[in-house]
Amino acid sequence: MDKYFNYNSGRIHYKDQGEGQVILLIHGYLETSVVLSNFAKKLSEKFRVIAVDLPGHGKSVNNEKVLTMELMASILAKLIQDLSIKKIFLTGHSLGGYVTLAFADLYPNLLSGYCLLHSHPFEDDKEKIEKRNIEIGVVEKGKKDWFIPGSITKLYATANIMKFGEALKHSIEVALKVPDDTIIAVLKGMIARPSRLTLMESGKIPLLWILGASDNLINCEAVQSKVNIPGNAEIVVLQNSGHMGFIEEEDRSVKVITEFVRKIK
Repeated sequence: MDKYFNYNSGRIHYKDQGEGQVILLIHGYLETSVVLSNFAKKLSEKFRVIAVDLPGHGKSVNNEKVLTMELMASILAKLIQDLSIKKIFLTGHSLGGYVTLAFADLYPNLLSGYCLLHSHPFEDDKEKIEKRNIEIGVVEKGKKDWFIPGSITKLYATANIMKFGEALKHSIEVALKVPDDTIIAVLKGMIARPSRLTLMESGKIPLLWILGASDNLINCEAVQSKVNIPGNAEIVVLQNSGHMGFIEEEDRSVKVITEFVRKIK
């Protein structure tokens, strides 16, 4: 069911389906909740699933010039409190993982646990910042279609591009509809985000970390080697996925999250 939540400078659209323990899903960069719709539907067979459109994405409205991870986390916290939900299991894909870590940093008491879905705790290095600034310049010139198709294609494992051709096409269509000012605001927010490695390693909140063995954006083995995983964390590597495991290995992703959430209940 489509629902809306008003905050200071905008409005958040979200879908709320299912019953039981609450899983809140956060989409990634150049995505909206619609990309997660099939995944959310399957999870809702076992849980209450809330899938949001981040500010400026999909049916959500944004008036902020910079969308920091902390700002987006605070908006989600207000939504959860407005719904009188005591605790959630927060699952963030890519950019959504950065927001999830900010949420875990600021509002740990609202979490039963969290999942980083093809994401990581590190800040941008100089090379990544340069790339994001180039993208900002391209978008400011009204030319986002120059890089979006190629960027979205890289989200899928090279071996899966033909198999998930329709999903890839849909992902590109969704990305091209994200407003220019929103793209710029998110890019600036990602550049500004700090490392939350210490938080992730602290083990204060149960963590499920899902990675793709064939991810073109995150080197699966390298990123794991940089994190001292706490005892209450679990790492799952999807062997047949790139950056979009919730599509490339949907059933496996649903199973892994289901088992983890039930374990920490």
